[in-house]
Amino acid sequence: MKKADMLDWLKEGNVTIPAVLLTQYKEMRLNEQELALLLHVFYFSEKGNEFPTPTELAARMTISAFECTDLLRSLIQRGFISISDGNSTDGIRYEKYSLEPLWEKLFDQFMLKRKQEQEMTNQKEETDLYTTFEREFGRPLSPFECESLAMWMDDDHHDPIIIKAALREAVISGKLNFRYIDRILFEWKKNGIKTIEQAKSYGRKFRQHQGALKAGKEEPKVSANPVPFYNWLEQ
Repeated sequence: MKKADMLDWLKEGNVTIPAVLLTQYKEMRLNEQELALLLHVFYFSEKGNEFPTPTELAARMTISAFECTDLLRSLIQRGFISISDGNSTDGIRYEKYSLEPLWEKLFDQFMLKRKQEQEMTNQKEETDLYTTFEREFGRPLSPFECESLAMWMDDDHHDPIIIKAALREAVISGKLNFRYIDRILFEWKKNGIKTIEQAKSYGRKFRQHQGALKAGKEEPKVSANPVPFYNWLEQ
């Protein structure tokens, strides 16, 4: 390739679009022709032509100017493109295509997909939580126990991971019952325990304290912001 050709190629520049447009246009009910047309409108706008004619667009596509006109009309009616007024430096008014509606729809679609993925994740975590409890209890949960699990998540807003950690504490302590687990969750929430690491640290210190009491040793000293060491699980 000659240097002059290389320079001309570089002068054409690049067109940067959100990758999510390529992954979500189908869910937005856009077909490939409509997507290509939107990309060409965007390209013309980047090059300073904010209102390309159907003939100019068709010259870069495999469809006719008449088909471009129909596609543009459909995209405008469906809210993917709008036509707005602009003013030149000479004060002359002109019309231009705006792709802001497309970006707004794309953002809404992205957030909807993220919400759906989060709901699926939450549903899976809840299913795993019920399975974990039934495995530890060695039996199906009663309706009351299922309701308790639901209340811990929906009313008390405990993360399923934290609930599993509380279950683990109950297993380690040999007190596998819902009242005991509820007391653990209550104390953790009161003391700001929100992560699995905090829960493990809190439980470890509690068990160390219990072991020290049984051995008749002096209660271990703690640094600033001490964790209240009392038998809160026995209350």
